[in-house]
Amino acid sequence: MADGSPSLKIALIGNPNSGKSTVFNQMTGLRQRTGNFPGVTVEVKEGTLRFPNGNEATLFDFPGTYSLYPTSTDEKVVASVLANPSDPYFPDAMVYVADVTNLEKHLLLFTQLLDLNIPLLLALNMSDSASELGIKVNASKLSESFGVPVIPISGRTGHNTMRLILELEKMVNRVPSTVVRVPFYPLTDSEKQVSEAIRQNLGVVNPYRALLLAHHVAWLHFLTQPEKETASAIISTKKFQSLRAQVDETLERYDRFIPISQAAVVSPPAFPNTPTDRIDAVLTHRLGGPLIFFAVMMLVFQAIFDWSVYPMDWIESGFGALSVFLTAQLPAAWYTELLTEGILAGLGGILVFVPQIAILFLLISILEEVGYMSRVVFMFDKTMRRFGMNGRSMVSLISGSACAVPAIMSSRTIGNWQERLITVMVTPFISCSARIPVYLVLIGLAVPAVKLGGVLSLQSLVFGAMYALGVLAAFASGWAMKRWLHRREHSFLAIELPVYRIPHWRNVILNVWEKVRAFIVGAGKIILVVSIALWGLSRFGPGDSIEQADQLAQTEAQQLNMDSIESEGLVQQRRLEASWAGQAGKVIEPVIRPLGYDWKIGIALLTSFAAREVFTGTLAVLYNMGGAEADINDRSENAAKATLRERMKNEKFSDTGKPVYTLATALSLLVFYALAMQCFSTLAVVSRETGSWKWAALQFTFMSLAAYLGAWAVYVVFS
Repeated sequence: MADGSPSLKIALIGNPNSGKSTVFNQMTGLRQRTGNFPGVTVEVKEGTLRFPNGNEATLFDFPGTYSLYPTSTDEKVVASVLANPSDPYFPDAMVYVADVTNLEKHLLLFTQLLDLNIPLLLALNMSDSASELGIKVNASKLSESFGVPVIPISGRTGHNTMRLILELEKMVNRVPSTVVRVPFYPLTDSEKQVSEAIRQNLGVVNPYRALLLAHHVAWLHFLTQPEKETASAIISTKKFQSLRAQVDETLERYDRFIPISQAAVVSPPAFPNTPTDRIDAVLTHRLGGPLIFFAVMMLVFQAIFDWSVYPMDWIESGFGALSVFLTAQLPAAWYTELLTEGILAGLGGILVFVPQIAILFLLISILEEVGYMSRVVFMFDKTMRRFGMNGRSMVSLISGSACAVPAIMSSRTIGNWQERLITVMVTPFISCSARIPVYLVLIGLAVPAVKLGGVLSLQSLVFGAMYALGVLAAFASGWAMKRWLHRREHSFLAIELPVYRIPHWRNVILNVWEKVRAFIVGAGKIILVVSIALWGLSRFGPGDSIEQADQLAQTEAQQLNMDSIESEGLVQQRRLEASWAGQAGKVIEPVIRPLGYDWKIGIALLTSFAAREVFTGTLAVLYNMGGAEADINDRSENAAKATLRERMKNEKFSDTGKPVYTLATALSLLVFYALAMQCFSTLAVVSRETGSWKWAALQFTFMSLAAYLGAWAVYVVFS
């Protein structure tokens, strides 16, 4: 929790797909941020909740979980926090979000939370959908039976959100720090003995929390070694059978809450042919469903190009005008060059692609809100199992189109270790948002903007082909790993398909804002550091190499009778070649020349190992320093308006004079970036999720080799 945040902590808890995150967005709006639980890579959203009386609280959106008897990493984090009152995320109160259209499936965890004696409120989400389906809920009867406030809400429309906040405000003001209620689940004699012994020896107050410690003593990291030894001794002495006790408790809870749910919820007779069923008959058809999915993806790619033209032009023009203005206003000094040719050029090379990234997230968010993405997971489950994964792996692969880091972390929901490992290893092949700037620069450079049949452009087809290449590489790698690991265990997908709904636009916009902000902030930090470092490496060189290059270039320009603009361009080029960056590029040029790359591209390849999106910022810096421009205090209007693509089109090999960026080179670079592992953050997460650097090293080696060979083959074919 950030310093200075409100001291009152409220946890938002619920099953996966309960609409909990949507409720979180309604309650916090833009007053939210994302972090990690201490010591783990599990994400937690936290936001500021403002009560009508002016007080504030920190609202935590905990990962979705089905029970306090966890089977995944996300669920273990939730159980660990709630079992440890000293945890910094331990809540003062909880809001449990349940899908009222499937209430019985959501009450197991709710009744477990009841027995922890933490102030608790039940929010019956999707009440609007329940009304449409003819489901009637007696919230008062539920409140009386469970002994907690019960509020029907709709996270999509915001219905009753303020009532929920008001009830929460009253609850946290009227209850003491701990509440005493009759346990929903009465402990058996065996459980009572173990619970009481742990309470006395470990100083635990709540009986059910003491029982949780007995169940999870092996992996609860907050317990000291003496505490673990004591608890283990109690379990052994009492001959406590944890697994059997968990099963018996779960069955007993169902026997107790199902009658309560049936008495309070009245559902109409189920009709076999609802609008959702009729739509699914088409969208999930065995043959037509996948074709529709691919058509939808192609329309998404087309929109990324067509809708982003004007905002891209505005951003490019804005950075160009700002650079010219600052150059004219500031003195001709090194810090002026750093600002205009380093920082602004690097940031401009990234921010210009924000429109495309925002459009991608917008369309994917709409598909998720509508309910279509769940159908995609369902449709491709059988296919995924053939490649060593399962339907849940599809969530990671689809999420990988945004960023591989959270996509890999989402694989924790996969119970089978080998299926999870394969998913982690192949997910980085999926083209993420960091690759989009590279794709767009190279496609716009080499592929003509012609329409095929007056609908799809050739550029969007190539863009889609890059995503298809990543998917094929992921599936091929999964197939190979499946046979290498000799997987014997099989798992099957169990997923609840939501009804189709009109998207809630506020939620969509908040989601897009969060993703784009995270991209800008995350990429911006890297770009700023890399741009400053690259500017220094490009401006300075060993010894007096820069001065010698300057003199030689001026002599060469006089011999060739160049004018002032051509002469300045030659001087800048020779200075860049003599710099530290230029010499590093020259060293690796023999290795990458078979791919059609020169030493400048080599520098971009090296710097983009920090993050792929650095590629465009690096080229923007290099070509801004090495381009043929007028004197820095007298830039022409054309030079001020020059874009990165225009500079790249004019680039030539110094030894042959041939253009660097031919169709073959551009396609080679596209394939290289589609297949290469160039993200240190992803490698770190892979290492953490697999528990070993050997898997990250294997992944890096394999993807780099595949990228090199693939890029070489494409360059040879198209040359």
